[in-house]
Amino acid sequence: MKNLVTLIIIAFMAINTQSAFAQKAKKTETITIKTSAQCEMCKERIEKDLAYEKGIVSSNLDVETQVVTVKYKIAKTTPEKIRIAITKIGYDADDVPAIKKSHDNLPKCCQKGAHKK
Repeated sequence: MKNLVTLIIIAFMAINTQSAFAQKAKKTETITIKTSAQCEMCKERIEKDLAYEKGIVSSNLDVETQVVTVKYKIAKTTPEKIRIAITKIGYDADDVPAIKKSHDNLPKCCQKGAHKK
């Protein structure tokens, strides 16, 4: 009987530990957003500015594909807010166009179409 009680306690603890890990894992999520970034200056600007946004843990822009990967806290922000933050920097974010005034304030080499041949 003593072994049965011990086994039940161990099983209960294992289930609770697994639930705690599952909940902890869901505190952050990662999304990818297609941008209109053009160069390394764009990369630096986007990553730096996103670092100041509430709930963003990290961001990394691949200049070649123009895709930014953002890890964020789901309790603090949403993909929509992240896209809006990118448009405020001056870049398109998926299907959300850049805010014109912000885009026009970017250096000429960072504006859409600047590197087209």
